[in-house]
Amino acid sequence: MSFELSLEEGRLLVWLARRAAEEYVRSGRRIEAPADVPEKFRKKCGVFVTINKESEGRRVLRGCIGFPYPMYPLVEAVIEASINSATEDPRFPPVSPEELDEIVFEVSVLTPPQRVEVEKVTEYPRKIKVGRDGLIVRRGPYSGLLLPQVPVEWNWDEEEFLCQCCLKAGLSPDCWLMEDTQVYTFQAIIFEEESPRGEVVRKVIEEKR
Repeated sequence: MSFELSLEEGRLLVWLARRAAEEYVRSGRRIEAPADVPEKFRKKCGVFVTINKESEGRRVLRGCIGFPYPMYPLVEAVIEASINSATEDPRFPPVSPEELDEIVFEVSVLTPPQRVEVEKVTEYPRKIKVGRDGLIVRRGPYSGLLLPQVPVEWNWDEEEFLCQCCLKAGLSPDCWLMEDTQVYTFQAIIFEEESPRGEVVRKVIEEKR
């Protein structure tokens, strides 16, 4: 990945994600993008904000929305994705003010998705790598995306990763084997809170050997 972020820059992105969500949940107000941010934060980047809730020693997904493609400057994309993750994820009710002390924020900055080229569809599992790649599967009007950390957290291999991404798109799990299905990969730089409002660290994903 040619685009790189320092730990300090990652901390700033996670702080910005939390601040944007908290302000919107409490008051309905969208914060303005800070003026004094690193110049690279003005570069257009794909980004996802994931919100997890701490529950009995484990983390449960509470919201995850973002922009797969570099449509907006990073600083603005993080603010918008964070608000949407907290309030617009159709799988969950909006985050309440009472939950703000129980949730942790994770920011994934993405590389632009690249089409996976194969001669035969059965080659797809060999062309992707769990722990390195995120996936987008497209077929007609349907599209599904899974971040690189997801298959590692669920202990999937490459074939299961493809199947689950198809399901995320609302398709049959084997649709990646159909000729007119398109598969894209991307990578991510990920920063997360270790605990609600806690220390921010860079999340390292172990590649599957």
